[in-house]
Amino acid sequence: MLLDAILGEPKALWDRAPHPAVAMGRLIGAMDKRFNTGPARRTKGVAVMLVLALGACALGIILHGLFGWIADMIICAILLAQKSLTQHVKAVGDALRLSVGDGRRTVAMVVGRDTGEMDQSAVARGAIESAAENLSDGVIAPAFWFAIGGLPGLLFYKITNTADSMIGYRNPRYFAFGWAAARFDDLLNYVPARLTSLFIVFASMNAKGGVLLSIKTIRRDSKSHASPNAGWPESAMAGSLNLWLGGPRHYGNRLRQAAKLNGDGDDATGANIYHALVIMRTALWLFGLALMIFGAPALARGMIAGWQMIAG
Repeated sequence: MLLDAILGEPKALWDRAPHPAVAMGRLIGAMDKRFNTGPARRTKGVAVMLVLALGACALGIILHGLFGWIADMIICAILLAQKSLTQHVKAVGDALRLSVGDGRRTVAMVVGRDTGEMDQSAVARGAIESAAENLSDGVIAPAFWFAIGGLPGLLFYKITNTADSMIGYRNPRYFAFGWAAARFDDLLNYVPARLTSLFIVFASMNAKGGVLLSIKTIRRDSKSHASPNAGWPESAMAGSLNLWLGGPRHYGNRLRQAAKLNGDGDDATGANIYHALVIMRTALWLFGLALMIFGAPALARGMIAGWQMIAG
């Protein structure tokens, strides 16, 4: 986490080699093109996800076996997205300071909805919702699965989450083929999403809505979200900032109705994007502190074992 926070995504490196997430996306795209045809698409989708998951776990075992903790540390730092998430969300706030049009163009990089007719509040909501959801999906969930399952657990999570983002849609093309990707992703994010909401609550002591409103919004609104997991961190953030998030949004020519989270809250503004970033960073520090505390016994055992090896 510290390496990712300091270095982020080194552009010079990824200009010369494909980012692992990009490589995963290409593999999933090839699977989609090859198998998402004809009858029995759900069965094919389940088989594809099993192959991807087993392949990711096997790759993790091989890399760890060959390079040990060095591979663990480098790959984990690469596949966490805290610095890039912060940069993308902050860019929306900076663009919104210039004009609503700049904000629309910038928020289009972090949300999948149609941004062409967004007003300032909708742009700010999109950025804040992305910050909350991707705090879970992009940072806490992969770190959680790395802590649980090492490098195989991390790669298993990332290939599943990438597949969900590409084929896990409820539309005619992917409803059957992407069913397994969406369900696997729901399962793997169940605990991390709730942990993320907890850390947002803890980070909300000095926020406008505060801890109590954050908890109240989670309890009342988290289950009204279309996603079984994203509603938790988004509800926590909505209550923390005392804003309403969610609500109807456009995808192309289609209006999708969605429940409001903390519907009595204020309209979001560009300034709230920076407030959300403060909460997000605080939540990450608290998460890192929790990892250090719970990992202290294992760290101590490792240091003792290392000293015994050196002492001979």
